[in-house]
Amino acid sequence: MARLSAGEKRLRDSFDRGEWRPVAGSAAVKARLQRLAVGHLRKDAKINVRLSQQDLDGLRRRASEEGLPYQTLISSLLHKFVAGRLVEKAARG
Repeated sequence: MARLSAGEKRLRDSFDRGEWRPVAGSAAVKARLQRLAVGHLRKDAKINVRLSQQDLDGLRRRASEEGLPYQTLISSLLHKFVAGRLVEKAARG
């Protein structure tokens, strides 16, 4: 189990004591957010990409190290790139 910070422990204890109450309208907000998430995560487009065998082997190796199917790794990399969250390593000096 993950270690909790002092603040996280206080929140957990407060929740366990029943001090939390639902917010009015939270069920509607939760349902809306779930619909948005499902729509965002749906994979409804297919593409074909030609790669060198060396690059494909490298992708498969890295995916295996991460415990992922290689198609999932490729999809994740493309998503991070489009979202501006794919960060290059700093040059080693």
